[in-house]
Amino acid sequence: MRIFATLLCFFIFSATSWGAERPNIVYILCDDLGYGDIHCLAPKTSKIPTVNADLLAKQGMVFTDAHSGSSVCTPTRYGIMTGRYSWRTRLQKGVVTGFSPSLIAENRATVAGFLKSSGYHTAIIGKWHLDFDYGDEVTGNRLRQNDHKLPLIGALIPDGPTQRGFDYFHGFHHARNMKAVIENNQVIEHDDEINMLPRLTQKAKQYIDSRSEQTKPFFLYLPLGSPHTPIVPTPQWQGKSGLGDYGDFVMQTDHVLGVVMTALENNQLMDNTLIIFTSDNGCSKSAGIANLAAKGHQVSASLRGSKADIWDGGHRVPMIVRWPGNIKAASTSQQLICLTDLFATAADIIGTPMPENAGEDSISFLPAMRGQPIQSNRVGVVHHSISGHFAYRMENWKLILARGSGGWTSPNEKQVPPDAPKAQLYNMSKDPAELNNLYLAEPDIAEGLLKQLQLDISKIRSTIGPPAKNDVDEILLWKSEKQSQATRPRRQGTESP
Repeated sequence: MRIFATLLCFFIFSATSWGAERPNIVYILCDDLGYGDIHCLAPKTSKIPTVNADLLAKQGMVFTDAHSGSSVCTPTRYGIMTGRYSWRTRLQKGVVTGFSPSLIAENRATVAGFLKSSGYHTAIIGKWHLDFDYGDEVTGNRLRQNDHKLPLIGALIPDGPTQRGFDYFHGFHHARNMKAVIENNQVIEHDDEINMLPRLTQKAKQYIDSRSEQTKPFFLYLPLGSPHTPIVPTPQWQGKSGLGDYGDFVMQTDHVLGVVMTALENNQLMDNTLIIFTSDNGCSKSAGIANLAAKGHQVSASLRGSKADIWDGGHRVPMIVRWPGNIKAASTSQQLICLTDLFATAADIIGTPMPENAGEDSISFLPAMRGQPIQSNRVGVVHHSISGHFAYRMENWKLILARGSGGWTSPNEKQVPPDAPKAQLYNMSKDPAELNNLYLAEPDIAEGLLKQLQLDISKIRSTIGPPAKNDVDEILLWKSEKQSQATRPRRQGTESP
């Protein structure tokens, strides 16, 4: 009897300890929030009060060299979910537009599915933007975008988030279909866009409240639709920033973080929850960047460019993390990371290897959160612009395979003088604003970065692991040369500025 009691106590202790080692994970992804929009990240040039993000930074760690997988929406979200660069798929540029099969293949492992199989409850509340089909509620026949610009109420979704690893989904597909509210695998209603952010805020709070008495840890992916267009702050936030609708919408977005933090605190979940707060790319031109600058607010801080660009203003993103007992308060990391790194980091945290043929471009930044060097077998980070232009970052050097911004900021590829170098090379430690192009002055460094980029593409992964394959046979490296051998994606769209 004593032996049984001893064993029972051991198993209870082991289960309790194991559960404590598996934190809840809340991943808040803002949409088009620039690095300079967070006050504590750029106090001299940020004029928008972001009290909750600033508080999170005081309680946790700021990553000053974190990058999205792309300078636009869909590719970044693909990378977050799969730990794999999106240019390895059919999507070589632009974004997806819906009414099409999921960009994430059915047999492709996702971080949500991985955590679910490891005992987590998984939920997404917000914007998906990775494509899925819609089916008629009665016949099941596939609906075509040409016939239904707005998905019908009752339309069924056969390949959405709940078929890609999530237990629960409430939100929408992308900005132009924001009126269509989806729950799990069905469109449940049409609602005005201005109501979406309050809806997501309330649903996130309700979800956290629902987990307070549960034994399973949870993964809450909260991809907001703000401050992306439509820029629609609700009446209680209008006029709050003194900078117009965009500043007000950023403040309302920051408020969501505050609601999440309060809900975790009220449910005694804060101490065992990892919060990651970041953005999918830089600030959009639709924010009125020039008008904001005239009022003293720099959306990209001192970085060059903004959303869609290959310069750092397009893809260096705010990233603040908090995890009591594991992350030192008011700390900073200057280590280079990418949003594709969530998958490997989650695996490292729970002590379970990623599935084979998963997370080909993902490394764990758990050591960085603990103030230690990242032990990486990935040499560098690949950047990608809206037009599919590549760049490669290795330590302090950045090679850009474009003559201009590769995006929306002037000069773009058509505006660059004919005698400009075919590429750009910058020393990011000395020239973070990317103003002094050293491509012609440092040919050996440029060649070394180019070879590593080519290797990361050709070996089908940027990390060490089992053999893998890209979804397309050929990936065009030098987009501006317009080679006739370019691999064209089956379907693509353009992101609104």
